[in-house]
Amino acid sequence: MTDLLKTKLTRRAVLQTAAIGAFGVDPALRAAVYAGGSDAPEKTEVKIGFIPLTDCASVVMASVLGIDQKYGVKIIPSKESSWAGVRDKLVSGELDFAHVLYGLIYGVHLGIGGPKKDMAAMMTINNNGQAISLSKKLADKGAVDGAGLAKLMAAEKREYTFAQTFPTGTHAMWLYYWMAANGINPMSDSKVITVPPPQMVANMRVGNMDGFCVGEPWNHRAIIDGIGVTATTTQDIWRDHPEKVLGTTGDFVKKYPNTARAVTAAVLEASKWIDASLSNKNKMAETIADKSYVNTSVDAINQRILGRYQNGMGKTWDDPNYMKFYNDGAVNFPYLSDGMWFLTQHKRWGLLKEHPDYLAVAKQINQIDIYKQAATATKTPVPKDAMRSSKLMDGIVWDGKDPKKYAESFKIKV
Repeated sequence: MTDLLKTKLTRRAVLQTAAIGAFGVDPALRAAVYAGGSDAPEKTEVKIGFIPLTDCASVVMASVLGIDQKYGVKIIPSKESSWAGVRDKLVSGELDFAHVLYGLIYGVHLGIGGPKKDMAAMMTINNNGQAISLSKKLADKGAVDGAGLAKLMAAEKREYTFAQTFPTGTHAMWLYYWMAANGINPMSDSKVITVPPPQMVANMRVGNMDGFCVGEPWNHRAIIDGIGVTATTTQDIWRDHPEKVLGTTGDFVKKYPNTARAVTAAVLEASKWIDASLSNKNKMAETIADKSYVNTSVDAINQRILGRYQNGMGKTWDDPNYMKFYNDGAVNFPYLSDGMWFLTQHKRWGLLKEHPDYLAVAKQINQIDIYKQAATATKTPVPKDAMRSSKLMDGIVWDGKDPKKYAESFKIKV
């Protein structure tokens, strides 16, 4: 056995021991008990795709800690290179589940983000923790925030290029919302391109874009590498916004409902573990920084998951609304209104030509009943209402009550 393999196995054993301490019973023993009932998972080994981002952590840790075994399943994390690749593998069945953009699931379901396929969102994986970065060149000219960017774009006329990670995804919607709130029409005043998250920093380094919206650790990496600055965090656009989901197809849920519940419960329990302590967060950062997962330095991950921010220009702050995976269960409930919000923005920016039946689509996709079962298994609190109300950066309140009116209300739109 090589020293490297010994090290990896030893590390896994240590983490699993920590998990057993946290949960009180050997996961393998609990799996045997669980799998003995009639609600045993129909499929016991599942492949879950993930993109190298900090918010893949709950999927990775569910596997590394052996939490999956407790629920009678084995999670095989599968590192993917782009969101388009994740979409294609989910649709084809090559992946059973994925750590995936909320808006991607909705886009595919409606046939605007690739081939049309009924999709399912089992749970929200995280709130907050993304950011918009602008190039150091723009920052040196005063574009250090939205107002500064708008001023520079008005003064220095040229083609400005901004990157998001998938056309119907969360990062595209945060980028567009932020630009529009600062008086910039992303569709007519700039060029928008799609770039996979791990390639953002390299593309900015060679001058392919002026700014980008992406998940961590790539915004912090741009600061470490001295090529970009953080203009805003996504939690400043929408505090406690939904971000990634545990996604699969509608067919998978129908065929393997017990497996869907078991995997949701495992990822939910891993989410709880991450948020339980500072030491757990640090263990998580050390684990996912590995080449097999995010492939970056631990310091690129661990600062922002603890709420320790810097903007790359000397400003530092402690952000209470950093990336959260559980937050006493507040993160994970698949609110219907969260899914509907993405549809309103898809309509706003011309991705949807007509208004959909917003509520009906959300009810098809968000698997609230299965989530509630997983929440019971993990002793996770569940809200009374499937809708929630939020105030975004421009003061506009979103509550899901009149999505058509909301989608039409914006001054800047397609």
